[in-house]
Amino acid sequence: MATVTLRDLRKEYSNGQIVAVDDVDLSVEDGEFVTVVGPSGCGKSTTLRMIAGLERPTDGGVHIGDDDVTDVHARKRDVAMVFQNYALYPHKTVEQNMAFGLRMSTDLSKDERREKVRDTAAMMGIEDLLDQKPDELSGGQKQRVALGRAIVRDPDVFLFDEPLSNLDAKLRTTMRTEIQRLQNELGTTSIYVTHDQEEAMTMGDRIVILDGGELQQTGVPKEVYNDPANAFVGGFIGSPSMNFLDVSVEDAGTTRLVGDGEFDYELRDDRLRSAVRGRDRVKLGVRPEDVTVTEPGDNAVETTVEVIEPVGSDNYLHLSVGEDFIARVPSDVEPDNGETVHVSFDPADLHLFDADDGESLLYESEQSAAPTV
Repeated sequence: MATVTLRDLRKEYSNGQIVAVDDVDLSVEDGEFVTVVGPSGCGKSTTLRMIAGLERPTDGGVHIGDDDVTDVHARKRDVAMVFQNYALYPHKTVEQNMAFGLRMSTDLSKDERREKVRDTAAMMGIEDLLDQKPDELSGGQKQRVALGRAIVRDPDVFLFDEPLSNLDAKLRTTMRTEIQRLQNELGTTSIYVTHDQEEAMTMGDRIVILDGGELQQTGVPKEVYNDPANAFVGGFIGSPSMNFLDVSVEDAGTTRLVGDGEFDYELRDDRLRSAVRGRDRVKLGVRPEDVTVTEPGDNAVETTVEVIEPVGSDNYLHLSVGEDFIARVPSDVEPDNGETVHVSFDPADLHLFDADDGESLLYESEQSAAPTV
């Protein structure tokens, strides 16, 4: 096992016209499971390939443990990578696929390789598939073989490049649990790339969010969810996405946030008032699950239900208070389409962002107030 450290990692294409990864700094601790998430084209797979040695950085460095491996060939890095498309040799059996890496990178005898493969296959529950070829396997079985091929090498670092994206939803959930169980059992440093923010939130000890090749935020999933560093992170993490309203700040005895439409809300919390002081406009964020349908009253916002979506235990209410504004409420809250309702928010659940660059107005103060670990 080993730490992984990225220092000012940068990757350019087309003579610098395209910057896929933009000066990323990241440290992954020994035995840690880190998930890397972001939209398509954000640089997450390119970052992973540079750690693996499959892409050469334009600038910056990759360290595994105490070694600078920036210029070390992929074969000589003690990492194992699991790919989205499984990357199994179709003409080889499962046993031959799993043993291939051992044959290429170790001095183990044929009998020793076979023993390791069979032990790993038993761990993965695929010992009865060893004589079959990939075309005879289901998607879930192929993914288990790909995982087993990585595990059998006993590497310092596991790298996962969207390994579950080709599986159906139920099997993805099963395999997600399986990967977590294996990582807990093996304790190997792991970096897991995904475009699925739910997958990233549920699997990682720590989550890394990228956008446009730039690192937006790292942290424990719950912390990132509760205290996003900017509006991008706030909107990307969480489902349904965070609601945003562009509001003006009016301060005439009371501090109010006023939207272009029907939104009018008084800030009564000192922390929030301090954050907007001296500003004309801000971006307000509130998660759908933090919007409460309430009775008309003090500081409640009046709005109209445009669409109601039943989703099992919850209802999603699309409200006219803002564009794509959703309240996630219990299933027994069932207003009619077109009905006027009132909503309220706990001040502790509100997020405030700069109207221009989207940076959180609360993140710095929240971090400075957090206890030192």
